[in-house]
Amino acid sequence: MDSNSASHQPAILLEICTDSADAALAAEAAGADRIELCCAIEAGGLTPSYGCIKRVLELLKIPVHILIRPRSGNFCYSENEFLQMLEDIAIAKTAGAQGIVSGVLNPDGSVDTARTKLLVEQAQPLSFTFHRAFDLARDPIQALEDVIFCGANRLLSSGQELNAGEGAELLSKLATLADNRIIIMPGAGINAKSIDKLLAPKLFTEFHMTARVFSDADAKIPTGLSERDPIAQAGFWHTDTQKIKSVKQRMNT
Repeated sequence: MDSNSASHQPAILLEICTDSADAALAAEAAGADRIELCCAIEAGGLTPSYGCIKRVLELLKIPVHILIRPRSGNFCYSENEFLQMLEDIAIAKTAGAQGIVSGVLNPDGSVDTARTKLLVEQAQPLSFTFHRAFDLARDPIQALEDVIFCGANRLLSSGQELNAGEGAELLSKLATLADNRIIIMPGAGINAKSIDKLLAPKLFTEFHMTARVFSDADAKIPTGLSERDPIAQAGFWHTDTQKIKSVKQRMNT
């Protein structure tokens, strides 16, 4: 939990994953309690640019956590990639972020505790979330203990399923085993329908969702190469404020 905002946090907190200042502002206006900022959500989320980080932190009043992930694919990193991650954490801290979201796995599917611990130490005193790399872990119970050992403040997980609703059983087990040593934050596929199943056991105080809607209405520019270039014709994603409002309404009932 963020020390500078703990007294203002609601009983149940909703974190929204966004990839731009416009998206973050829309999420905040719709009722988001915290932002996870990244880029390339379609690739699972990557480290956002310094310009994006700076702009979002200048504009938002709610806490912003920065995703530190240098590339898509697995969560096993080379030495250069890992050194880049440490540097990106330092940049996010200097910019004024309230938290870091990251994590590292070993090729055998276990948590790379040595490197993850270094990430947590680099992030201090900021809050640290071990992200959904956890959902690729070979042994989720051992992985939970490893993440706790590394000093992370929370664990983002879908319960090792495609969405958190399907992973509710494992998520509940993790929350029980965690015994308040770490926050278990369900994420993936959260919506106004699936949130009820996760709220029922009263084990979770934080939820994570990516509330987006696709649009190509403003994408097409009928000049030059654009009409023949599929990349130029592609649409893009926007924050769906109604999805956020609907989930917040369910959380508050």
